[in-house]
Amino acid sequence: MDKPRARDYGLEFPGRTGAGNAITDVPGVRVGMTTLVSGEGPLVPGEGPVRTGVTAILPRGGDVVTPVWAGISALNGNGEMTGSHWIADGGHFQGPILLTNTHSVGMAHHAAVRWMIDHGEGFAGQHNWALPVVAETYDGVLNDINGQHVTEAHVRAAIDGAAAGPVAEGNCGGGTGMICYEFKGGTGTSSRQVGAHVVAALVQANHGMRDWFTVLGAPVGRVLRDDLLFERESGSIIVIIATDAPMMPHQLQRLARRASLGIALHGTPGGNNSGDIFLAFSTANAMPRTRRFGDVREFAFLNDDSFDPYYLAAVQATEEAVVNAMVAAESMTTLRPHGLTCRALDGEALAEAVRSYRSR
Repeated sequence: MDKPRARDYGLEFPGRTGAGNAITDVPGVRVGMTTLVSGEGPLVPGEGPVRTGVTAILPRGGDVVTPVWAGISALNGNGEMTGSHWIADGGHFQGPILLTNTHSVGMAHHAAVRWMIDHGEGFAGQHNWALPVVAETYDGVLNDINGQHVTEAHVRAAIDGAAAGPVAEGNCGGGTGMICYEFKGGTGTSSRQVGAHVVAALVQANHGMRDWFTVLGAPVGRVLRDDLLFERESGSIIVIIATDAPMMPHQLQRLARRASLGIALHGTPGGNNSGDIFLAFSTANAMPRTRRFGDVREFAFLNDDSFDPYYLAAVQATEEAVVNAMVAAESMTTLRPHGLTCRALDGEALAEAVRSYRSR
């Protein structure tokens, strides 16, 4: 958590951040992670090396029962986010959001359901049911993904350890084994203050080609050319946007869609092999725990004409979160193929490339 962030290198991202420049700036939101790093040498399927994990985002802390209003969007759908059909129809979800690797979605979902049963009201005596949100990106270049090393205990540890305050970035949680623009990628976060409200993003960044990589308008990927890895893109990005501003589900869907503009500022076109999937939720308008047939409810929401600053905040927070993930990351050795270096992005070199481009 004490690693330098993008702004520490003098990169002047636009917008006013929240107090911690993190998704936990939204009141009530907590984040926890389990990071799994073990083994060295060539890949032995089922044994390692292991470079993976799970990230848990709790929109209402330990409150399992009270839903949050939500909306989803996808730039390119080559990926998974469970619970998405009910979010599209019902406009809300309950419980944690989990981010992990592609082959651990099932275990994360199983563990989240068990956690919700253990901590939520109504599962024992009533017909309450759980549809947790689990999203993934592929870490099989750096991790023994087919070994499925994420266990129920790992997932529950991430949920139980979720806390407010600073959020770890880089090689941690679900982002441990991810690659971004052929640099080491991972977990990153950022926030923006919009009046009395906060709009914030957390990303699991595992997408992009070096040639595309652009920061603050500077095509830095054309200059930073060491240790290229791929001939074509094969990764993904998950963006979770949180706010305490009162928004209806269709408005949150539109907010989620702005994450595509945030990642586009770095040059990605949303390639065919990429799963670019986005979720936005609002902690406002908590539903009452007691629900009766025929209830009439009141719902506060922003006028659509007020949304431009919130859209801009979502774009800016997403843009900065990706770079925060990259500059906090640490180099790793690839497993498939074995022995290449997945180089961490040098923050000083990045800042110099941006300055050099601007001084032309």
